[in-house]
Amino acid sequence: MSHFAFGLRPLAFFLLVPVAVFTFAFSLLIGHFLSEPLTRLAARLRDFRTGDPAPTTIPIDGRIEEVDRLTVSLNRLSETIRTQQESLASRESRESTFVSDVAHELRTPLTAIRGNAEMLSDPDLPPAMREKFTGIIVEESRRLSNLVNDLLALQRLESGNIATEFSRVDLGQVAREVVDSLSPLLREREANCQVIGEAPDVLGNRDRLKQVVFNLVENASRFIEPGGHITVELMGARGNSVLSVRDDGCGLGDADPKLLFDRFYRGDPSRNRGTGGTGLGLAIVKSVVDAHDGMVEAFNLPDGGACFLVAIPSIA
Repeated sequence: MSHFAFGLRPLAFFLLVPVAVFTFAFSLLIGHFLSEPLTRLAARLRDFRTGDPAPTTIPIDGRIEEVDRLTVSLNRLSETIRTQQESLASRESRESTFVSDVAHELRTPLTAIRGNAEMLSDPDLPPAMREKFTGIIVEESRRLSNLVNDLLALQRLESGNIATEFSRVDLGQVAREVVDSLSPLLREREANCQVIGEAPDVLGNRDRLKQVVFNLVENASRFIEPGGHITVELMGARGNSVLSVRDDGCGLGDADPKLLFDRFYRGDPSRNRGTGGTGLGLAIVKSVVDAHDGMVEAFNLPDGGACFLVAIPSIA
């Protein structure tokens, strides 16, 4: 009996051909089934790497468990990268705006100093005018010094190092010390200031918390009429030590209270930079309070005036 190569009978060979074809086609189908999700993943990652603005979330088709797990991991990685990119872009925008604002704020006193110094170079200037221009230079120099000091304070706060200097702090004692230290300024501005109430101790940086109270009380003293009142009140509430600074001045006007804590924010004309502040005092307050895991809010009082409220977690 004749045989084909490899000893196969003719009938067996003709039966094997369609089986082989079917097996090959089935293998291609299985290969496509297994590789298609991975190919889709690779294409989506390639788009993401090249900056494709389309959504980066890859849908889960549920066909292969291992591929689904990989898809979940890649989606999480994609979301993390996207969040970091948005945070970086926001930070760069804030830094750019901050540099622009600082340049603007520095330009104003420097221009005044230069202009008045040039006027003083006139040998025929009357003594009264010479005294006036000298006073302006001194005042603008003081303002410039305060601005630089506040910028340095913000830089130190944002470096995150103050958390290593925490200790037990009595906010009531801090408030009384601040009011005592501000008494000459308060008398000059004819401001009546009192500290009432008590609050539980907090874990914090004593010097920075004094700066918070100092900035709030000094800020309030700028916006009250002669003979006006400032009240610093302390209390405990829901596990927090609460300190409020109220005044009976012009209030916040129509300004968005949240924007008051932005650097160099210019709000209602009645509370503008003409009061002599650097525009950084409330930004420093918020940075300090944030570093203490607290919150700070501002609002208008029903009977007029403004209230700034600080809450910091109490020590049990």
